[in-house]
Amino acid sequence: MPKMKTKKSAAKRFKATGTGKLKRSKAYKSHILTKKTTKRKRNLRKPAMTDKSNIKNMKKILPYL
Repeated sequence: MPKMKTKKSAAKRFKATGTGKLKRSKAYKSHILTKKTTKRKRNLRKPAMTDKSNIKNMKKILPYL
């Protein structure tokens, strides 16, 4: 059986934590920042965990993570 390929676009966006959860960065932080509050922009900086409903698909996309 051939090796499974990693989806490179997903590999750049997700990192595994020590416990095996997937860490991601939040969206809506790239442009049109003038109308967003400072508090909102500050909270968008913090990483978030991938939702458990998506974990099954993510493991398929990232087999070696």
